[in-house]
Amino acid sequence: MNIIVLTGGTSSERNVALASGKAIANALREEGNNVTVVDPVYGAEQPDEGKIFSDRPAIGKEFPTAAELNRYSNKKVIECINSKLFDNIEIVFLGLHGKFGEDGRIQSLLEMRGVKYTGTGVTSSAMAMDKNISKIMFTHYGVLTPKWLMIKKGINDKEKTDDNIKLNIGGYPAVIKPNDEGSTVGLSIIQPDVEDVQLGTALLNAFEYSENVMAEEYIEGRELTVGVLGGIALPVVEIKPKDGFYDYTHKYTKGYTEYICPADLPDRLAKHIQEQALIANRSLNCEVYSRVDFRLNSKNEAYCLEVNTLPGMTELSLVPKAAEATGINFNALLNKIIELSLNK
Repeated sequence: MNIIVLTGGTSSERNVALASGKAIANALREEGNNVTVVDPVYGAEQPDEGKIFSDRPAIGKEFPTAAELNRYSNKKVIECINSKLFDNIEIVFLGLHGKFGEDGRIQSLLEMRGVKYTGTGVTSSAMAMDKNISKIMFTHYGVLTPKWLMIKKGINDKEKTDDNIKLNIGGYPAVIKPNDEGSTVGLSIIQPDVEDVQLGTALLNAFEYSENVMAEEYIEGRELTVGVLGGIALPVVEIKPKDGFYDYTHKYTKGYTEYICPADLPDRLAKHIQEQALIANRSLNCEVYSRVDFRLNSKNEAYCLEVNTLPGMTELSLVPKAAEATGINFNALLNKIIELSLNK
Protein backbone atom coordinates (compact mmCIF):
# COMPACT_ATOMS: atom_id res chain seq x y z
CA MET A 1 0.00 0.00 0.00
CA ASN A 2 1.00 3.63 -0.51
CA ILE A 3 0.91 5.07 3.01
CA ILE A 4 1.85 8.42 4.51
CA VAL A 5 2.86 8.40 8.16
CA LEU A 6 1.91 11.85 9.41
CA THR A 7 4.01 12.73 12.45
CA GLY A 8 5.55 15.60 14.40
CA GLY A 9 3.05 18.43 14.17
CA THR A 10 2.64 21.59 16.20
CA SER A 11 1.42 20.33 19.59
CA SER A 12 3.29 20.07 22.88
CA GLU A 13 3.40 16.31 22.21
CA ARG A 14 5.44 16.85 19.04
CA ASN A 15 8.47 14.90 20.31
CA VAL A 16 6.30 11.96 21.35
CA ALA A 17 4.60 11.98 17.95
CA LEU A 18 7.98 11.79 16.20
CA ALA A 19 8.89 8.74 18.29
CA SER A 20 5.54 7.11 17.44
CA GLY A 21 5.92 8.02 13.78
CA LYS A 22 9.34 6.41 13.52
CA ALA A 23 8.13 3.15 15.07
CA ILE A 24 5.03 3.11 12.84
CA ALA A 25 7.00 3.81 9.65
CA ASN A 26 9.56 1.08 10.38
CA ALA A 27 6.86 -1.51 11.11
CA LEU A 28 4.79 -0.66 8.04
CA ARG A 29 7.86 -1.01 5.82
CA GLU A 30 8.55 -4.41 7.34
CA GLU A 31 5.09 -5.36 6.05
CA GLY A 32 6.07 -4.40 2.50
CA ASN A 33 4.27 -1.05 2.29
CA ASN A 34 5.52 1.99 0.39
CA VAL A 35 5.80 4.50 3.26
CA THR A 36 6.41 8.25 3.09
CA VAL A 37 7.02 10.12 6.34
CA VAL A 38 5.53 13.63 6.44
CA ASP A 39 5.81 16.26 9.17
CA PRO A 40 3.18 18.93 8.35
CA VAL A 41 5.18 21.76 9.97
CA TYR A 42 7.42 21.77 6.86
CA GLY A 43 4.55 22.39 4.44
CA ALA A 44 4.70 21.15 0.85
CA GLU A 45 8.51 20.94 0.71
CA GLN A 46 9.51 18.12 3.04
CA PRO A 47 13.08 17.46 4.18
CA ASP A 48 14.42 13.92 4.02
CA GLU A 49 13.20 11.49 6.63
CA GLY A 50 16.46 11.54 8.57
CA LYS A 51 16.09 15.29 9.12
CA ILE A 52 12.49 14.89 10.29
CA PHE A 53 13.36 12.32 12.93
CA SER A 54 16.61 13.94 14.04
CA ASP A 55 15.00 17.36 14.55
CA ARG A 56 13.96 16.67 18.13
CA PRO A 57 15.51 16.12 21.54
CA ALA A 58 15.05 12.87 23.47
CA ILE A 59 11.41 12.73 24.49
CA GLY A 60 11.88 11.59 28.07
CA LYS A 61 12.74 14.63 30.13
CA GLU A 62 11.01 17.70 28.76
CA PHE A 63 8.18 18.60 26.42
CA PRO A 64 8.52 21.69 24.21
CA THR A 65 7.60 24.97 25.84
CA ALA A 66 4.76 27.08 24.43
CA ALA A 67 7.37 29.58 23.22
CA GLU A 68 9.27 26.87 21.34
CA LEU A 69 6.08 25.66 19.69
CA ASN A 70 5.25 29.17 18.46
CA ARG A 71 7.99 28.84 15.82
CA TYR A 72 5.78 26.36 13.96
CA SER A 73 3.00 27.72 11.75
CA ASN A 74 -0.33 25.98 11.25
CA LYS A 75 -0.49 27.64 7.82
CA LYS A 76 2.24 25.22 6.82
CA VAL A 77 -0.01 22.35 7.92
CA ILE A 78 -2.76 23.49 5.54
CA GLU A 79 -0.21 23.90 2.75
CA CYS A 80 1.11 20.41 3.43
CA ILE A 81 -2.25 18.63 3.33
CA ASN A 82 -3.22 20.52 0.17
CA SER A 83 0.00 19.56 -1.65
CA LYS A 84 0.83 16.84 -4.18
CA LEU A 85 2.35 14.80 -1.36
CA PHE A 86 -1.09 13.29 -0.76
CA ASP A 87 -1.81 12.34 -4.38
CA ASN A 88 -2.25 8.59 -4.92
CA ILE A 89 -2.09 7.81 -1.20
CA GLU A 90 -4.30 4.94 -0.04
CA ILE A 91 -4.32 5.90 3.64
CA VAL A 92 -2.63 8.29 6.07
CA PHE A 93 -1.48 6.68 9.29
CA LEU A 94 -1.81 9.36 11.96
CA GLY A 95 1.26 9.29 14.15
CA LEU A 96 0.25 12.60 15.73
CA HIS A 97 -0.68 13.37 19.32
CA GLY A 98 -2.27 16.31 21.11
CA LYS A 99 -3.66 19.60 19.90
CA PHE A 100 -3.91 20.07 16.11
CA GLY A 101 -3.33 16.32 15.65
CA GLU A 102 -5.81 14.54 17.89
CA ASP A 103 -8.58 17.14 18.15
CA GLY A 104 -10.32 16.79 14.78
CA ARG A 105 -8.56 19.59 12.94
CA ILE A 106 -6.12 17.49 10.93
CA GLN A 107 -8.90 14.95 10.40
CA SER A 108 -11.13 17.64 8.88
CA LEU A 109 -8.36 18.75 6.50
CA LEU A 110 -7.80 15.16 5.37
CA GLU A 111 -11.53 14.64 4.83
CA MET A 112 -11.77 17.81 2.72
CA ARG A 113 -8.75 16.55 0.78
CA GLY A 114 -10.55 13.24 0.23
CA VAL A 115 -7.84 11.14 1.87
CA LYS A 116 -8.56 8.23 4.21
CA TYR A 117 -6.84 8.24 7.61
CA THR A 118 -6.48 6.01 10.64
CA GLY A 119 -8.51 6.40 13.80
CA THR A 120 -11.75 8.07 14.67
CA GLY A 121 -13.51 10.91 12.87
CA VAL A 122 -13.66 14.67 13.21
CA THR A 123 -16.42 15.12 15.79
CA SER A 124 -15.35 12.26 18.05
CA SER A 125 -11.74 13.44 17.96
CA ALA A 126 -12.79 16.95 18.97
CA MET A 127 -15.04 15.72 21.78
CA ALA A 128 -12.43 13.38 23.21
CA MET A 129 -9.73 16.06 23.19
CA ASP A 130 -11.99 18.41 25.15
CA LYS A 131 -11.80 17.00 28.69
CA ASN A 132 -14.82 18.98 29.85
CA ILE A 133 -17.08 17.71 27.06
CA SER A 134 -15.77 14.18 27.56
CA LYS A 135 -16.68 14.22 31.25
CA ILE A 136 -20.13 15.61 30.49
CA MET A 137 -20.69 12.67 28.14
CA PHE A 138 -19.27 10.15 30.64
CA THR A 139 -21.66 11.45 33.29
CA HIS A 140 -24.62 11.30 30.91
CA TYR A 141 -23.88 7.65 30.10
CA GLY A 142 -23.30 6.62 33.71
CA VAL A 143 -19.51 6.35 33.65
CA LEU A 144 -18.01 7.42 36.98
CA THR A 145 -15.60 10.36 36.62
CA PRO A 146 -13.94 12.66 39.19
CA LYS A 147 -15.73 15.89 40.09
CA TRP A 148 -14.47 18.89 38.16
CA LEU A 149 -14.90 22.56 37.38
CA MET A 150 -13.70 24.77 34.54
CA ILE A 151 -11.59 27.92 34.83
CA LYS A 152 -11.35 30.38 31.95
CA LYS A 153 -8.29 32.57 31.60
CA GLY A 154 -8.87 36.09 32.88
CA ILE A 155 -12.28 35.35 34.46
CA ASN A 156 -11.55 34.20 38.02
CA ASP A 157 -8.64 35.20 40.23
CA LYS A 158 -6.70 32.71 42.31
CA GLU A 159 -8.76 33.34 45.48
CA LYS A 160 -12.08 32.78 43.69
CA THR A 161 -10.70 29.62 42.08
CA ASP A 162 -9.55 28.37 45.47
CA ASP A 163 -13.06 28.94 46.88
CA ASN A 164 -14.65 27.11 43.93
CA ILE A 165 -12.31 24.13 44.32
CA LYS A 166 -13.18 23.82 48.01
CA LEU A 167 -16.91 24.25 47.37
CA ASN A 168 -17.39 22.17 44.20
CA ILE A 169 -14.84 19.38 44.17
CA GLY A 170 -14.13 18.90 47.86
CA GLY A 171 -10.88 20.81 48.22
CA TYR A 172 -7.36 19.43 48.04
CA PRO A 173 -5.50 17.49 46.77
CA ALA A 174 -6.72 18.60 43.36
CA VAL A 175 -5.49 18.31 39.80
CA ILE A 176 -5.00 21.40 37.64
CA LYS A 177 -4.58 20.76 33.92
CA PRO A 178 -5.20 22.30 30.50
CA ASN A 179 -8.53 21.26 29.05
CA ASP A 180 -7.11 20.19 25.68
CA GLU A 181 -3.63 18.78 26.17
CA GLY A 182 -2.27 15.28 26.72
CA SER A 183 0.78 13.54 28.18
CA THR A 184 0.26 15.46 31.47
CA VAL A 185 1.56 18.60 29.74
CA GLY A 186 0.83 21.59 31.99
CA LEU A 187 -0.59 19.33 34.73
CA SER A 188 -0.03 19.89 38.47
CA ILE A 189 -1.29 18.17 41.59
CA ILE A 190 -2.05 20.69 44.34
CA GLN A 191 -1.43 19.32 47.84
CA PRO A 192 -3.39 20.23 51.01
CA ASP A 193 -1.98 22.95 53.29
CA VAL A 194 0.23 24.41 50.54
CA GLU A 195 -2.46 25.35 48.04
CA ASP A 196 -1.75 29.06 48.57
CA VAL A 197 1.77 28.51 47.28
CA GLN A 198 1.01 25.95 44.58
CA LEU A 199 -2.30 27.05 43.05
CA GLY A 200 -1.09 30.26 41.40
CA THR A 201 1.91 28.53 39.83
CA ALA A 202 -0.23 25.60 38.67
CA LEU A 203 -2.74 27.92 36.99
CA LEU A 204 0.00 29.89 35.23
CA ASN A 205 1.55 26.64 34.02
CA ALA A 206 -1.75 25.29 32.69
CA PHE A 207 -2.79 28.58 31.07
CA GLU A 208 0.47 28.57 29.13
CA TYR A 209 -1.03 25.77 27.02
CA SER A 210 -4.76 26.54 26.97
CA GLU A 211 -7.28 29.31 27.53
CA ASN A 212 -9.43 26.79 29.42
CA VAL A 213 -8.19 24.90 32.48
CA MET A 214 -9.81 22.11 34.47
CA ALA A 215 -9.64 21.68 38.23
CA GLU A 216 -10.39 18.05 39.01
CA GLU A 217 -10.90 15.99 42.14
CA TYR A 218 -7.77 13.94 42.83
CA ILE A 219 -8.48 10.23 43.15
CA GLU A 220 -5.96 8.51 45.40
CA GLY A 221 -5.27 5.00 44.14
CA ARG A 222 -4.04 2.92 41.23
CA GLU A 223 -3.44 4.11 37.67
CA LEU A 224 -5.14 1.88 35.08
CA THR A 225 -5.77 2.04 31.37
CA VAL A 226 -7.76 0.03 28.83
CA GLY A 227 -7.08 -0.10 25.11
CA VAL A 228 -10.05 -0.51 22.78
CA LEU A 229 -9.52 -2.04 19.35
CA GLY A 230 -12.40 -2.50 16.93
CA GLY A 231 -14.98 -2.23 19.71
CA ILE A 232 -13.25 -4.86 21.87
CA ALA A 233 -11.60 -4.01 25.19
CA LEU A 234 -8.00 -5.16 25.54
CA PRO A 235 -6.63 -6.35 28.91
CA VAL A 236 -6.40 -3.76 31.70
CA VAL A 237 -2.89 -2.36 32.18
CA GLU A 238 -1.70 -1.08 35.56
CA ILE A 239 0.83 1.77 35.54
CA LYS A 240 3.18 1.97 38.53
CA PRO A 241 5.63 4.90 38.51
CA LYS A 242 8.79 4.14 40.48
CA ASP A 243 8.30 7.45 42.35
CA GLY A 244 6.05 10.52 42.20
CA PHE A 245 3.15 10.42 39.74
CA TYR A 246 2.80 9.35 36.11
CA ASP A 247 4.00 12.61 34.59
CA TYR A 248 5.65 13.32 31.23
CA THR A 249 9.06 12.09 32.41
CA HIS A 250 7.67 8.83 33.81
CA LYS A 251 5.64 8.22 30.64
CA TYR A 252 8.55 8.51 28.24
CA THR A 253 11.71 7.58 30.15
CA LYS A 254 12.59 3.91 30.11
CA GLY A 255 12.87 2.40 33.58
CA TYR A 256 10.88 5.11 35.38
CA THR A 257 7.59 3.16 35.35
CA GLU A 258 6.52 -0.45 35.72
CA TYR A 259 3.65 -1.75 33.56
CA ILE A 260 1.61 -4.79 34.59
CA CYS A 261 -0.52 -6.42 31.91
CA PRO A 262 -2.96 -7.88 32.62
CA ALA A 263 -3.35 -5.87 35.81
CA ASP A 264 -3.60 -7.82 39.06
CA LEU A 265 -7.34 -7.41 39.57
CA PRO A 266 -10.22 -9.75 40.42
CA ASP A 267 -11.79 -10.99 37.19
CA ARG A 268 -15.12 -9.34 37.95
CA LEU A 269 -13.50 -5.96 38.60
CA ALA A 270 -11.32 -6.17 35.50
CA LYS A 271 -14.38 -6.98 33.39
CA HIS A 272 -16.29 -4.05 34.91
CA ILE A 273 -13.46 -1.63 34.08
CA GLN A 274 -13.32 -2.96 30.52
CA GLU A 275 -17.08 -2.48 30.20
CA GLN A 276 -16.77 1.10 31.49
CA ALA A 277 -14.03 1.73 28.93
CA LEU A 278 -16.31 0.55 26.14
CA ILE A 279 -19.17 2.77 27.35
CA ALA A 280 -16.84 5.79 27.61
CA ASN A 281 -15.56 5.04 24.11
CA ARG A 282 -19.10 4.75 22.72
CA SER A 283 -20.25 7.90 24.54
CA LEU A 284 -17.89 9.86 22.28
CA ASN A 285 -18.65 7.74 19.17
CA CYS A 286 -15.00 6.71 18.88
CA GLU A 287 -14.03 4.32 16.12
CA VAL A 288 -11.11 2.01 15.29
CA TYR A 289 -8.96 2.26 18.43
CA SER A 290 -8.43 4.30 21.56
CA ARG A 291 -7.12 4.17 25.12
CA VAL A 292 -9.29 4.92 28.16
CA ASP A 293 -7.60 6.03 31.38
CA PHE A 294 -8.84 5.35 34.92
CA ARG A 295 -7.98 5.83 38.59
CA LEU A 296 -9.03 3.03 40.96
CA ASN A 297 -9.57 4.04 44.60
CA SER A 298 -9.28 1.91 47.76
CA LYS A 299 -12.96 0.94 47.45
CA ASN A 300 -12.30 -0.50 43.96
CA GLU A 301 -14.31 2.31 42.36
CA ALA A 302 -12.92 3.07 38.88
CA TYR A 303 -13.02 6.74 37.85
CA CYS A 304 -12.68 7.45 34.14
CA LEU A 305 -10.36 10.36 33.35
CA GLU A 306 -10.31 10.58 29.56
CA VAL A 307 -10.31 8.82 26.20
CA ASN A 308 -7.23 9.12 23.99
CA THR A 309 -8.12 8.71 20.32
CA LEU A 310 -4.53 8.56 19.02
CA PRO A 311 -2.69 6.75 21.81
CA GLY A 312 1.08 6.47 21.72
CA MET A 313 2.93 4.00 19.52
CA THR A 314 6.38 4.16 21.11
CA GLU A 315 8.24 1.23 22.71
CA LEU A 316 6.77 2.28 26.08
CA SER A 317 3.22 2.80 24.82
CA LEU A 318 0.29 1.09 26.47
CA VAL A 319 -2.01 -0.04 23.65
CA PRO A 320 0.80 -2.07 21.99
CA LYS A 321 1.55 -3.66 25.40
CA ALA A 322 -2.09 -4.63 25.88
CA ALA A 323 -2.40 -5.93 22.31
CA GLU A 324 0.77 -8.00 22.77
CA ALA A 325 -0.83 -9.63 25.83
CA THR A 326 -3.59 -10.96 23.55
CA GLY A 327 -1.13 -12.27 20.96
CA ILE A 328 -1.28 -9.26 18.62
CA ASN A 329 2.25 -8.04 17.91
CA PHE A 330 3.05 -4.45 16.91
CA ASN A 331 2.99 -5.05 13.15
CA ALA A 332 -0.29 -6.95 13.37
CA LEU A 333 -1.76 -4.14 15.49
CA LEU A 334 -0.92 -1.56 12.82
CA ASN A 335 -2.39 -3.79 10.10
CA LYS A 336 -5.59 -4.15 12.12
CA ILE A 337 -5.82 -0.37 12.63
CA ILE A 338 -5.46 0.17 8.88
CA GLU A 339 -8.07 -2.50 8.11
CA LEU A 340 -10.58 -1.01 10.56
CA SER A 341 -9.90 2.52 9.33
CA LEU A 342 -10.45 1.65 5.67
CA ASN A 343 -13.78 0.05 6.55
CA LYS A 344 -15.14 2.63 9.02
